Amino acid sequence: MSYTLRGRIESRLAALLPLLAAACVLALALHRWWPVEAAALMLGVGLALDAQAYHRLLPYQPGWVAVPLGALELALLVLLMRWAGIAAPVEPAVALFVAGWLLAQLLGHAGFPLLRLGYAEDGGELGRVGAAAAVGVGVLLAAAGGTAYALRPPVVHLSAGVHRGPLVIARREVLVGDPGAIVRGGIVVRADGVTIKNVSVVGGDYGVVVDGYDGTKLDRVSVSGAKLDGIHVRFATVMIKDCSVDMLGNAYGQGIDISYTMDHGMNMIEGCNLVGGMEGIATHSSMSDIAHNTITHTTLRGIAMTEMSMGTITQNEVRNVTGVGIVCNDHSMCEVERNTVVGTRPSPVSRGVGFLASYLSEADLKHNELGANPVPVAVLSNSILRRPGRS
Repeated sequence: MSYTLRGRIESRLAALLPLLAAACVLALALHRWWPVEAAALMLGVGLALDAQAYHRLLPYQPGWVAVPLGALELALLVLLMRWAGIAAPVEPAVALFVAGWLLAQLLGHAGFPLLRLGYAEDGGELGRVGAAAAVGVGVLLAAAGGTAYALRPPVVHLSAGVHRGPLVIARREVLVGDPGAIVRGGIVVRADGVTIKNVSVVGGDYGVVVDGYDGTKLDRVSVSGAKLDGIHVRFATVMIKDCSVDMLGNAYGQGIDISYTMDHGMNMIEGCNLVGGMEGIATHSSMSDIAHNTITHTTLRGIAMTEMSMGTITQNEVRNVTGVGIVCNDHSMCEVERNTVVGTRPSPVSRGVGFLASYLSEADLKHNELGANPVPVAVLSNSILRRPGRS
């Protein structure tokens, strides 16, 4: 079929209007905004490709091309959602996209031609229906945006000085620490959608605990002196940016431990500085993106993706750790790219390994700097290591 630019845009708007309405209903039912954010991003990606690529490159678009174009749009959607920090469960988000794609195919091949007999001859243009669809999309997006703005969480300021903890956050809110705000004894998150910014946490069994609640964001949070984990996450989703975790002197603690979150969605750890402890960043049965972090002076492993975890380990720096710099372990699937691991020291159980794949794990190793270690790379226990680029 040969589409006009207007026909492409009108057809896409009309096809996605029911999906956007369903996403709004789903968001209200879940009390989470990721369905609307995903649907709006899906629409934006599609319109941008229609205007900038499809109209120019595909003056005639055969029906079979919808499959590779759909795969392209899905890949772009996932990447943009990660970049924007949209904390959506992966499987429901993909299901939402697939539902929208299938609906678009059904309407494009059967629904729109029945609704408008000249649909093909007019290049996909829908006339008044297309204009009504554009208005409907605009109204839905405006209503969703207005509702989200009206329901935005309250901002609570934590004054400068020392506050006795553990501090329990039992509602959705944004906690912002004034310069010099310190919580002694830890912070416990007991609500979905909590954001914590610019707060220092000292002591406690755990610095920050998130157990059973989704959508937590930690931004420029510093933790020191925790007995067990600096940041402890279970059955939840988190986005951690620009944090600082000091576990020096604690040979058995962990800087960040994210465990048993596989069915809750993707976690992100970015731009953090972690020093000391047994492990810097550890994930167990979780999906995580670990990027742009610095880990030093751990006693066992710098970064560990283990126990059937999945994710990416990208552009991290691991220096002067004992044992192993980065490990992909126990049936995990890891993409390890553009990391620098230097100065790994031997331990009683390890010869000082830059990267280790062990116990039936699968790892893609690309463009890493691992040479400045006693053992740059090791593979154990029937693991699979792919090295398309030099590491």
